[in-house]
Amino acid sequence: MIRGVRGAITVKEDNDGEIVSATERLLRQMIQENQISSNDVASIFISVTEDVSATFPAKAVRLIEGWTYVPVMCMTEIPVPSGLKKCIRVMMHVNTSRVQEEIIHTYLDGAEVLRPDLHTSKN
Repeated sequence: MIRGVRGAITVKEDNDGEIVSATERLLRQMIQENQISSNDVASIFISVTEDVSATFPAKAVRLIEGWTYVPVMCMTEIPVPSGLKKCIRVMMHVNTSRVQEEIIHTYLDGAEVLRPDLHTSKN
């Protein structure tokens, strides 16, 4: 069964270093908390708000050993005026036997407000 593992994080500045660093931290925590192997990942979608444009956050995936061949796509979020600013969201499609309620969704650095009902991360 393929399940979606969600995560989000915000950045203070729109620059290459902060975007990649924040995305890598988020991905690593999602991987650790859900015990995800790259071989079980079908794909990863990464979206950003319009104010995050200095680089592709997908570059962070390539910093994780063994994740070279995981398909990743970046896109821009719908610019809802009241939406959270400087936000990077991740949807990881994972082959797992876990039921929905067992998936740990990870929201960091202010992104917890997006889904407080799903924020089960141990951060």
